[in-house]
Amino acid sequence: MKNSETFVNEINEGNTFKGEYITLGSAMLEGETITDTFVNIPLKTMNRHGLIAGATGTGKTKTLQVLAENLSEKGVPVLLMDIKGDLSGLAKPSPGHAKIDERHKKIGLPFEAKGFPVEVMTISEQDGVRLRATISEFGPVLISRILNVTETQAGIISVIFKYCDDNKLPLLDLKDFKKILQYATNEGKAEFEESYGRISTASTGAILRKLIEIEQQGGDLFFGETSFDPQDLLRIDENGKGYINIIRLTDIQDKPKLFSTFMLSLLAEIYSTFPEQGDSGRPELVMFIDEAHLIFNEASDALLSQIESIVKLIRSKGVGLYFVTQNPTDVPEAVLGQLGLKVQHALRAFTAKDRKAIKLTAQNYPDTDYYDTAEVLTSLGIGEALVSALDEKGKPTPLAATMMRAPMSRMDVLTESELGGLLAQSTLAKKYNKEVDRESAYEMLNEKIEKAEAEEVKQKAKEEKEALKRAESKRSTTKRKSTRMNPIVKVLTSATVIRGVLGILSKMIK
Repeated sequence: MKNSETFVNEINEGNTFKGEYITLGSAMLEGETITDTFVNIPLKTMNRHGLIAGATGTGKTKTLQVLAENLSEKGVPVLLMDIKGDLSGLAKPSPGHAKIDERHKKIGLPFEAKGFPVEVMTISEQDGVRLRATISEFGPVLISRILNVTETQAGIISVIFKYCDDNKLPLLDLKDFKKILQYATNEGKAEFEESYGRISTASTGAILRKLIEIEQQGGDLFFGETSFDPQDLLRIDENGKGYINIIRLTDIQDKPKLFSTFMLSLLAEIYSTFPEQGDSGRPELVMFIDEAHLIFNEASDALLSQIESIVKLIRSKGVGLYFVTQNPTDVPEAVLGQLGLKVQHALRAFTAKDRKAIKLTAQNYPDTDYYDTAEVLTSLGIGEALVSALDEKGKPTPLAATMMRAPMSRMDVLTESELGGLLAQSTLAKKYNKEVDRESAYEMLNEKIEKAEAEEVKQKAKEEKEALKRAESKRSTTKRKSTRMNPIVKVLTSATVIRGVLGILSKMIK
């Protein structure tokens, strides 16, 4: 081990930047905090993505809170996935505490309580700004990947979208999509076969079953209008602070399919609509995805591939993605390799599997002469973490065990009345919380079917009327024929009668 003076010099040199930066806390060596030896992250590299990991109760959420606060203060908007429901307190200043004062004294940073501009959002039935997207905005490729369909079924979905485009049928919500699938193999079967080829009933049935799975998880609330505009995530308040947008997801943990659908939709929409930033010196938006395993554990291979591609590409749009999870192994290696900042809180070695995971985790961090990384991972206290970031040139900064600073905002949830007051002031709630159900594929196809049925009834009635007319005409003709005797028949009949009479007379004479 090198001495502490050398350690301090290396930390100070590795964490001194020309541009703006965020201070996470103070470096630690052999369990002791080294006051005024700060661990900083350059704002310039915050679009290089990151990981916040650690066992339950070690301080991950507070680290997320600290990063969100400091980004907001620098004028960078933030998007948080609040799955545990404990982040709304960002809107109110911390009430303070003796332990916070003690911690900041050790770190060498003054503590100032602050609240931040917060927007509360939702994709479910919880209160908040309603986030929605239409089926059309997803497109056939994304829908196919979310549903994890076969190649044949994906082809059918593409045909369905093409038919709707050709016939100007808006696909807005799940009932639109379900209706067109049913129409393709029932009332519209002949129409589809003529222009697009035969659609298999078995395939549309399989797609419908997958749609129902998403619907049962709350997809009927998510798909529809008014579609959320990702530009509304980039707002700055009148004091120059970036808005912290908190998506309430406390009721989503048992709905992983809906969560991954929403995340992929949002990332894809951001990537397609945000302009290229290049090396702008600061991120446009930073997103924190708590309980990240909910995305990855339930994702299909196709969906994982899509997520990995977006993670690689989205930083060019000035967007940073930060995954918050218990263990780095929850994140696929292809994604983990893209993460520049790693904040690793303590891990617990209760089992052989835990010890193996800790060794693997230690290998994700730069080599250091000051720590036995695997050992430090099990000995960190609450609110302490190993930190490895990227400097302004993209090189890893020295690995530092860090005593993390405390959040400036409240480390607790808002009350119902506080939350209600926040929503009452929200301009986005007024924009997105109106119920909209305009005419779309569902209504248009029903109208088309009704017209076709009415026309069929009309045609059938016409045919029946004509058939009745023909029958009546035939009966009338037959009757006339039966009442008018043919002259030849008359003669023959008369002759027969005469012969009969003559015969009788002849017998009588004899």
